[in-house]
Amino acid sequence: MGEGFLTTEVTVYVLAIAALLGLWLFHQAQVRAGRIQAVDLFDRSLVRMYVYATPHGTKLCKVCDQAQGRVFLSTGVGKNGFSPLAGQCEGVGRCQGSLIGLYGGWSEAREVVARLQRSPKKVVVRLSFEELCALVKGDWGKSVSANTDRVSMHMLEGLCLETTDVDRAIAGYRHVIERANDPRHLSFIVPAYLRLLSVLTRANRDEEASELIERFEGRFPVPQNEPHAPSADQRKMLEEAKSLLWKRQSLKVTA
Repeated sequence: MGEGFLTTEVTVYVLAIAALLGLWLFHQAQVRAGRIQAVDLFDRSLVRMYVYATPHGTKLCKVCDQAQGRVFLSTGVGKNGFSPLAGQCEGVGRCQGSLIGLYGGWSEAREVVARLQRSPKKVVVRLSFEELCALVKGDWGKSVSANTDRVSMHMLEGLCLETTDVDRAIAGYRHVIERANDPRHLSFIVPAYLRLLSVLTRANRDEEASELIERFEGRFPVPQNEPHAPSADQRKMLEEAKSLLWKRQSLKVTA
C-alpha cells in the first residue's frame, strides 16, 4: 500500500513537471512567433530609456535641434547635472522639448534599448523622425509595458503627429492632460496644454481652444509656486495665444 501510494505521488510530480515544461515551451514558441512578448522577471524598473522630443514641424534653436530625437539610458539620466541639451536653449524656452521616459516593452522600443546598450558611452544615439514615428506607431498598447508607458506614449504621440495626424495628436495631448497623475508625468501637463492649444488654433477649432484656455487658467491660477506650475515663459506663451485667438474672433464678428 505504501509503495503504491509513493508511486502515485511520484507520477503526479512527474506529470506536473511535464505540464510546466510544456507550458514553457509553448510560451517560448509564442514569443518567437511574435504573438506575445517576453518579460524579464528580474527587471523591476519603470523606465529603461528616455527620448528627447520636440513638436514636429516647429522652428527650433540650434541647441534643441541637435538634441531632438536623442535617446538615453536611465542610468545616465539619473546622474547629477544631466541635461539632454548640450547647452541652454537659445529659444528662450520656446522650443518646448520634453524628456520622455519609457520602459519600452514592444519590439521597436526594445531595439532602441539594445542599440543604446551596445553603443559606447560617448557615442550619441539619435532617432530620426521616421524612427520616432515607428516607436509611436508600434504595437505598444499590447506590450507588457502598456500601462507603464501609456501617458508617456501619448505625449510622444502628440509631439510626433502634430503635422501628420492632427486628430491623433489632439487625442494624445488630451490624454496627458486628463490622466497624468504619476509624479513621473506631471512635467508633461503644462507642455501638453500649450501644444494642444497650438494645434487647436492652427486647425481653426477656436471654440475648443477657448475652452482649453479656461481649463488651464482654472487649473493653474496666478500666483502658483508648485514644482510643475507654468513658468513665466509658459504663461507668456498662453497670453500670446489668447491674444491671437481674441483678434481672430474679433475679425469674424466684424466680417
